[in-house]
Amino acid sequence: MNIVFLNTLEKNSGDQQVISAQVSIVEEQGIWSVYWSEPDLTGKLTQDEWFQGISWDEMLFAFRQGLREKIRSGFRPLVHTELDLTQGLSGKARMTQMLTYYCEENPNEEVFESLRAWRREQAAREKKAPYILATNRVLRMISVFLPQTKEELQQIPGFGEQKTAQYADQLLGRIGECTRTNGFPLDWVANFVDTMKFEGWLLAQKEQKLRIELDREVSKRKLLEIVAGGGNLADLQANLTMPRRELLLWVEDLDREGYDMDPLVESELSSIPEEEQIKAWNAYESEGDRYLKPVLKSLIGTEELKGKELDRAYEWLRLLRLRFRREKERNAIQAAS
Repeated sequence: MNIVFLNTLEKNSGDQQVISAQVSIVEEQGIWSVYWSEPDLTGKLTQDEWFQGISWDEMLFAFRQGLREKIRSGFRPLVHTELDLTQGLSGKARMTQMLTYYCEENPNEEVFESLRAWRREQAAREKKAPYILATNRVLRMISVFLPQTKEELQQIPGFGEQKTAQYADQLLGRIGECTRTNGFPLDWVANFVDTMKFEGWLLAQKEQKLRIELDREVSKRKLLEIVAGGGNLADLQANLTMPRRELLLWVEDLDREGYDMDPLVESELSSIPEEEQIKAWNAYESEGDRYLKPVLKSLIGTEELKGKELDRAYEWLRLLRLRFRREKERNAIQAAS
């Protein structure tokens, strides 16, 4: 048995008494285990098993979740490590999180919705995704703290000099008549926030992020299993309950990471006439492989595709592009060697 990690935690139990406990991660023949050892009321050491299995990611999630529960109950590690992730944020990052927490606890929904409406209209005019202009978190901060000058607007985390120059007049015009109770700088927020509740909120944010990461890892393994077994996009969609476009973007990411997506490409392209694939391949060589629209246009000419027919065309062109890029990489390597 190999002890991979061991840390001692202490908790004040009253009457100047301290409870000492240990958390450990061990590995034996590829099996991971997480244990919590704590004395009971009689002083006898008891051991709880938080996890046992072969998955590192699932083990790590169980470890972090269990440790956070113990920290909430009053235990504090004697040695802080990168692995336990229990150290609080500091400096600018902590202040940004505190501002986010304050805005969640003290929302101004009317102004927030007005700012969202502005973002939709402006994004449509610029033909950009709304989040590129400003995230919900930034709009939430603006709606709560109500900056009145460009200098104050620039103090909102995530809204820098460039965006201030672009959008300050429009945003300030939207909120100019709103009354605020506190001004800038925003240092006063630290005095209004309940530290214990804020720390609990931080832990909850970390847990949510870890859960998302773990869920994605589980979905990734399932996707790779389905692809290796010869499954197609319909199989992936049925098992992962994700939109086909989102699945395709993920497949492209995994291909870039070096995972074998050939079985999926082969399965999906088997229904596409060979002459169409050759024509598209030639279009990639002449038009480049960055954008799909010029390639599609070279295939259909003046014909106009709509709805599912258009979606299907873009799907197989994306998958053929994976094959084209891989071939281009191989040729470049051979030419360099």
